[in-house]
Amino acid sequence: MDVTENEDVLVHDEFLVCGGVVTHVLKCGPWSDLFSTKDSPKLLVLIITGNPGVPAFYTEFVKALYLSLQKRYPVWVISHAGHVSAPRGVKVDEEVPKDPSPRKLDDAVGLEGQVEHKLAFLRRCVPATLRLVLISHSVGSYILLEMMKRAPQLPVLRSLLLFPTIERIAKTPNGQLATPLLCWLRYALYVPIYIGLSLLPARVQAILANLILQSLKMENAVTSRHVMNSVNMDCIANAMYLGSQEMRTILERDNDTIQKHLKKLTFYYGTSDLWCPIQFYEDIKKDFPSGDIKLCEKGINHAFVMSSNQEMATMIADWLKDDLAKI
Repeated sequence: MDVTENEDVLVHDEFLVCGGVVTHVLKCGPWSDLFSTKDSPKLLVLIITGNPGVPAFYTEFVKALYLSLQKRYPVWVISHAGHVSAPRGVKVDEEVPKDPSPRKLDDAVGLEGQVEHKLAFLRRCVPATLRLVLISHSVGSYILLEMMKRAPQLPVLRSLLLFPTIERIAKTPNGQLATPLLCWLRYALYVPIYIGLSLLPARVQAILANLILQSLKMENAVTSRHVMNSVNMDCIANAMYLGSQEMRTILERDNDTIQKHLKKLTFYYGTSDLWCPIQFYEDIKKDFPSGDIKLCEKGINHAFVMSSNQEMATMIADWLKDDLAKI
């Protein structure tokens, strides 16, 4: 499908408490309450982000994918627990006792907590019978596999793991640089960050943040509106803490879970990805020769949301054609 960049797309935000943590959900399409029987969709596309887990960074990708799927299905992206704070004055949907999710998660901002956080969100906000397409990016792929392992009853039609960091992350080129910073020097790094945030007025922080977004070609109405929701000491510390757990926890690939759900999984590896080198693609391709394991032929970077949103959306829509034809 040929998609015009200036086509209007309905994108709206929701802030809710899930597992005791403020959560930001960016929703594309006219659907806000999936439990409503009026014009309810047949399927939800849910995106699980990398780290940092800030939905605003995925805005253009969400819009492009929604249009590439011909506006037939809602496309949502959920924040990681603790990576976004609610803007002042914005309504936050609090949890109530009847919600089918725990009121508070243990270590919600850690790697294990992020898995339970996403499952809690599905229990609370998505009908149990609604078909799912799960799309994960980077460490979101580890979280996705853990979700499928812990909740095999999820009605997953297809899971797409983009540039998946699901094994030996500390041994990758980027992991070797990040490990000492995140695991050994993290608390020392908090000091200059805290001082910088304390000294710079909020207005100056916002200007600098938008300049950075412009340089990365990621500035849009949503990122400009929400970037400052994550520029605070709590959110930054939570993202760094999650990164430290990634280095220590993501060691061996979970072959048992992959084998169990192989027919529902599609992996997409980069050719020059310093977080999951091409050797990882060759290894998993050898271990699962019948799996749908793809190698990028377009030179797309690991951080594809910076430059390749439409390319990724077009490819994903094509990959999903056969699965969507079944519903």
